[in-house]
Amino acid sequence: MSIAENIRIFKENIPENVRLVAVSKTKPVEDIREAYETGHRDFGENKAQELSEKYPLLPADIRWHFIGHLQTNKVKYIAPFVHLIHAVDSLKLLKEINKQALKHNRTIACLLQFHIASESTKFGMNMEEARQLLESDEFGNMKSIEIHGVMGMATLTDDMEQVGNEFRQLRLYFEQLKKEYFPADPAFCELSMGMSHDYQTAIEEGATIIRIGTAIFGARNYAFA
Repeated sequence: MSIAENIRIFKENIPENVRLVAVSKTKPVEDIREAYETGHRDFGENKAQELSEKYPLLPADIRWHFIGHLQTNKVKYIAPFVHLIHAVDSLKLLKEINKQALKHNRTIACLLQFHIASESTKFGMNMEEARQLLESDEFGNMKSIEIHGVMGMATLTDDMEQVGNEFRQLRLYFEQLKKEYFPADPAFCELSMGMSHDYQTAIEEGATIIRIGTAIFGARNYAFA
């Protein structure tokens, strides 16, 4: 099936309150344009320089989501235009995002990334680290970022019971932070979890954003990366 057909099927089969981010990392601009022509506007990339190269070649109304591990020295490449940074896993990174957003007279929306998988290779904070970040004076002084919710990646396994438990844990983190730090902030509303192999479980556990690559664009094109 075509990219356009894959997008259409996804949009017909996911709840209206769930946002589909088409993960276009390693894909050429032609593939992104095909998805764009269906009316889709949310696209995800995981390399800052690759994203900064694609950005000027594509329509300006695309909402770019940065979904990968972001190094502080790469924030400058995406700060002028990024719509949502999904994977903030440290105060150091958040400070750099705030600094670069200020340079461009923008407020950048961010999600806090939690480590929920059994694999130690995945990035993310625990609840204690998130609390330390949110209670720090440095965070309190940041005026050019907004925290819109949380993000996490489940273990890569066929055991959907385990995956469901990990997504449930992320939802509990979201609910705790909402109650303790953002009770009156309507912007804190996003739960980004679920990819091509586990998005249905993520939706069952309350995802508001799913990040789908392979099921839309096919296998990754490493020659492009």
